Amino acid sequence: MSIGLVLEGGAMRGMYTAGVLDVFMENDIKVDGIIGVSAGVLFGVNYLSNQKGRAIRYNKRFVKKNNYMGFKSLLLTGNIVNKEFAFYEVPFKLDVFDNDTYVKSNVTFYATVTNLSTGAPEYIEIKDVFNQMEVLRASSAMPYVSKIVEYGGQKYLDGGISDSIPVDRCRELGFEKVIVVLTRTLEYRKKKSKSFLPKLKYSKYPNFVKTLSTRYKRYNETVEKIIDLENKKEIFVIRPSRKVKIKRIERDENKLQEMYDLGREDCENKLVSLKEWLKV
Repeated sequence: MSIGLVLEGGAMRGMYTAGVLDVFMENDIKVDGIIGVSAGVLFGVNYLSNQKGRAIRYNKRFVKKNNYMGFKSLLLTGNIVNKEFAFYEVPFKLDVFDNDTYVKSNVTFYATVTNLSTGAPEYIEIKDVFNQMEVLRASSAMPYVSKIVEYGGQKYLDGGISDSIPVDRCRELGFEKVIVVLTRTLEYRKKKSKSFLPKLKYSKYPNFVKTLSTRYKRYNETVEKIIDLENKKEIFVIRPSRKVKIKRIERDENKLQEMYDLGREDCENKLVSLKEWLKV
């Protein structure tokens, strides 16, 4: 039986996912393949490197530093999350990512990105985190506050724009069991934006503008589909049991801890039912 795992993004709401995955590691919950989006990619790779606690540790350590993320970084570099510090200094030197263990895991991991030319999602397999750090950046490069990331001759931004929760893609890959980790509560739905920013900012990429403008519709349709599949017991979902007031670029380490702790709590509460579902 093959098990797939889908990890939603959501910037610092992703601390919830980090909590869930740490509980997975503690309880030897294994999967055969993962599709992540944005923060789901950034924090999800630690699951395959077997580095429990790493995501919450380095985020709490650096979250208040201006060279990690924030509007100072945006003004100076064009990226609200600092490219050099967050993606190269931290994982290579300051809180080293165990790339060797990740590579040896033999678990396929796909990062969802959005192609600016086509406006469509692409799913790039991350075989080596250190060699493909730009894919991790692309998957999490939020529109308006991030520079476009170029990789393999293509231009990309945040994968959540085109496929926020790639449950369909995961099922298409043939996984018999699919676990979905969300970062929004059951009742959350996106609202249609009336902003003119997409056309102003990305006028050179009309397909991307269309994708960005209709994101809310796809997201809400996917959420409804997930609820239906969950009720039919065709997938297993772990989502926040309550709302935590946390910003996308949250600099309060107590909020990060609260989101992480909720992920741990919700996962621990579902462990028995998850293990039973996996056996069926």
